[in-house]
Amino acid sequence: MGNLTRPRTGTIDRREEVAEIERIFLSPSPDEPTRLVTLTGVGGVGKTRVALNAAVALQPRFRDGAWLVELSPLREQGVLLAHVIAEALPLADQSTRPMIEVLAEYLADRELLLILDTCEHLADHCALVAEALLKAAPGLRILATSRRVLNVTGEHVVTVEPLPVPEADGSREDTADAVALLTLRATEAVPGFVVTAADHGELVQLCRRLDGLPLAIELAAARLRELPVRELAARLDDRFAVLGDTEGIAADADPPWHQALRTAIGWSHQLCTPAERLLWARLSVFAGSFDVETARRVCADDHLPAPLIPAVLGSLREKSILTWQPTGGGERYRMLDTIREFGAHWLRGLGEEETLRRRHRDHYLALARAGDAAWIGPDQFAWYDRMTTEHDNLRAALEHSLTDSEGHIALEMAASLWFFWYGCGFVKEGRHFLDQALAADTSPSSARVRALYVCGPVLVYLGDVPALEERAAECTALAAHFGDTERRWAAATELRVWVMRGDVQHVLSLVESLLATDWRAEPLTLEPLAALVFGAHTLVSVGRFEEAVAWLDELSVACHLSGERSMRAWGDFVRSQVELALGNPAKAAGHARAALLAKHRLGDGVGSGMALEALARAASATGRDRGAAWLLGLAAQLWETLGRPQANVPAVVAAHQVCERRTREALGEDAYRHAFDAGRTLDLNTGIARALDVTAAPPP
Repeated sequence: MGNLTRPRTGTIDRREEVAEIERIFLSPSPDEPTRLVTLTGVGGVGKTRVALNAAVALQPRFRDGAWLVELSPLREQGVLLAHVIAEALPLADQSTRPMIEVLAEYLADRELLLILDTCEHLADHCALVAEALLKAAPGLRILATSRRVLNVTGEHVVTVEPLPVPEADGSREDTADAVALLTLRATEAVPGFVVTAADHGELVQLCRRLDGLPLAIELAAARLRELPVRELAARLDDRFAVLGDTEGIAADADPPWHQALRTAIGWSHQLCTPAERLLWARLSVFAGSFDVETARRVCADDHLPAPLIPAVLGSLREKSILTWQPTGGGERYRMLDTIREFGAHWLRGLGEEETLRRRHRDHYLALARAGDAAWIGPDQFAWYDRMTTEHDNLRAALEHSLTDSEGHIALEMAASLWFFWYGCGFVKEGRHFLDQALAADTSPSSARVRALYVCGPVLVYLGDVPALEERAAECTALAAHFGDTERRWAAATELRVWVMRGDVQHVLSLVESLLATDWRAEPLTLEPLAALVFGAHTLVSVGRFEEAVAWLDELSVACHLSGERSMRAWGDFVRSQVELALGNPAKAAGHARAALLAKHRLGDGVGSGMALEALARAASATGRDRGAAWLLGLAAQLWETLGRPQANVPAVVAAHQVCERRTREALGEDAYRHAFDAGRTLDLNTGIARALDVTAAPPP
């Protein structure tokens, strides 16, 4: 179990370091066992590779797996640290509790290895989080990488040293790690490259000059496309004398960069063309990865024309400045943290930092607007993939927008991403940014009305009725000073309040009011679709099934014509309730599977959980009691990650209790528990795939 991935290029095993980490974690100790190991060392020494190699070796020893949390894309926003950890784990909590409490509870009875990679810029926050989680979870072990120790009680610090270099120039210790890495990277860079007796001494000298630092060696190896080993070694030797400490980078690193690394990066920088150096600097504004088109939009101008960007990206990749990442959505690029820091230093020196950060923000604001406009349409799955891939950059753009007092950009961006928060399963982070934007920009505006309206679906998913009532009251009062659009937003927010209160008459009245406009002739929006779902759900709760079906048919037609999937899936869930009530469990199961297919694909945990509950009830109604118990176990596993079983919806909670009681009575306690635990402990994705397969055999 876990999310570890194998590196795409060959690596040096670093067996001694890995063995030491294993010994520290696994060896019995007369005192309390070590539960936090921090790998420290200069930038570029290979801390992340060592941590990943150790995690792969340790993974089978942990019942609940090993999980990597990449912290480098997270700017200095320690408040989101717990969210980022939760996103790396199979945990998408949608309750109102602080995320650190949710994490502690989730990890409390698990045996799990957590790898916190690149902690130095968040060292104090990481220390607090690590202490809280280790205190709450006895089976938790944390492996951190950081240029700074975390200073946590019980922390065991392992210093990752540079790779060993042979003692003598003429030594044939080809297995020395530094020479092995240089040879490996040279072979990848230069087809047919072989180490001969004549150039082995130069390779050893080169590795010694670079002090065995892996990143410095990889940068040097990329130059072997252009220079033979002897000339490369001679030129690099000259660069030490020329560059020395003159680059001015050390002040930006903590601890100061090693001279060998600083020289290797500075030398690579000087050997780049002006276009390559400029793009290197400008790309430092990205958090995480980026694609060619985004780099073109953010980085191009008269000094760096857009048509040149793809070729310059390719050359930076060849020089090991960028790493290449093939994905299902196309090619993407990424910078190592140390390389990014160097580029950011030069960007500040050019006086372009604010300009590029604003361009970056404007690009992702435009992306949010485009997604806002296109979400209710046929491309929801593609938009989900695109926006989750850009999550790190969206977060960075939002953080920058909160520092800008010009206009209402933070409010607009946080509101435009409603589909990301609500439709893609990031409601807790959505609430954070919406609250931040509303607190930073309090002036009356249409943008504020919309942000208050977007708080509606987010707070419904979180089950925070008092906050929903507060936001709805302000939205209604403020909307009165604007036009029809703002008043519709306010009415839709009020509708959610009455739904959460369970007031049938107010719900149906507001639904009819929202549907009274000619919404079918306008571009389809969320408000009428949500009104149809809420109205049908309310009618089902009071037994008015024919009226509910009429609204569900209207919803189905509207979604079919537009290609919309998310709200149609909610309609399928409600229709499954209707069919169960009418005694048609086979039809109910078909609608529940349709809802599950869409909701799971879109990362909507609440929607997926509701669909699994409906499938369990349909299985129970047809006498497939073992399957019903298994589905209840699978649903329970999902609800654990969300923090609110059955989303605390009274009707669904009551239906769940009836289904559970009937299934227990039909199977007996032992058989029920066996089937339930089988679903509860199965990999969630595997279980959902089985639940969606109508031809699958009954669970064992």
